[in-house]
Amino acid sequence: MSVHVNKYTPSKAEIERRYTNIRRVMQDSGLDYLIVSGSEYTGFEGAVRYMCGFHILHRYAYVVIPLDGDPVAVFPREAIWVGDHGATFIDQQEFPAHCGEWIANYLSAKCARKVGVYGLEYVINVRDYSALAKTGIELIDFDVRFDYARAQKSDEEMVSVRHSMEVNKAGVLSVFGAYRDWATEAELMGVAENLFAAAGTARKTMDMICSGPNGSIRPQMVFPTRRRIQASDAIVYGLEIAGEGGHWVEFSRVLAPQGVDAITQEMFTAYQEFHELVKEHMKAGTTAAEVHRICVKPFEERHYHLGHVSGHSIGMTMIEMPRIGEGYDFVLPENMVCSMHPHIMTEDRKHSLYFQETYRVGESGGEALSGVPIKIYHGGEAEF
Repeated sequence: MSVHVNKYTPSKAEIERRYTNIRRVMQDSGLDYLIVSGSEYTGFEGAVRYMCGFHILHRYAYVVIPLDGDPVAVFPREAIWVGDHGATFIDQQEFPAHCGEWIANYLSAKCARKVGVYGLEYVINVRDYSALAKTGIELIDFDVRFDYARAQKSDEEMVSVRHSMEVNKAGVLSVFGAYRDWATEAELMGVAENLFAAAGTARKTMDMICSGPNGSIRPQMVFPTRRRIQASDAIVYGLEIAGEGGHWVEFSRVLAPQGVDAITQEMFTAYQEFHELVKEHMKAGTTAAEVHRICVKPFEERHYHLGHVSGHSIGMTMIEMPRIGEGYDFVLPENMVCSMHPHIMTEDRKHSLYFQETYRVGESGGEALSGVPIKIYHGGEAEF
């Protein structure tokens, strides 16, 4: 039987780089150990894969990282045959009946005093957290500091990021190419999902739509249904995927077979101005808050309501910190990757616009990774 080898598996040097960066922040925070948690919850499996190479197929998993010494990968016993554990690049792998109890006993035996937890806000299994809390060990929320430590992508990671974008672009283009009168929302999404599955994304897709009648778009993000699309509709297929290497990207454009109405067109013009500002100002040395403050000016000048931050850092976890918004003074490093997708709407909330582009932070400005013009598409396109 042939075995598929993922060409995006990190090199030894890349693995060492990741651990060096994370341990530097651990030391600065006075941690003895760090627990990294991951879950099948879409987009939240990536931290475990980042630190040990395992791609969660079902349930959850952990990596326990000492400040000094070898890490341990911990998987639930009932999932011993679920997922390819051979892809794990950590030698010690444990399969206890109760992961939380095992980790609690392990840390207690090591006399751990201060332990960081990545995933404390969203990810960690409640049963396992309860077991850890009973030990009396000081548990520190490490979500933000972990994300900051991995924000800058290596050249090796950028190869995976760019591959994911090519897959995502192909998915969006397949939707445009397959459009026909009276196709259903779900049928068109199925065209993209078929392409994604064939490209090896596995379960790493998080797809949705925004739509509206008569060339407008409502603010709600929803699942596609079997509703038939009318030529007068405007619709955004918001496609967020990770390719074989596990790096998430977000990319979408507006599909409006008969064009958009005047209000949506003005919103679209503001969106184009926003992205020009991102290209100019998303550069190394600026802060996330500064980029947000400068780039949202086209929306503020038109008195649009901003229902979402400008964007966020993105990597092997779909949503990483920092947000590109007010209050985030994180200084952007070169090769950080950010998804930019402000959710804007009119004061009466009847018109909205939301679509995605993924950027690389450059030395002198932001690089839009798709390379696709920001314009309105009408369906039937064979290329961007």
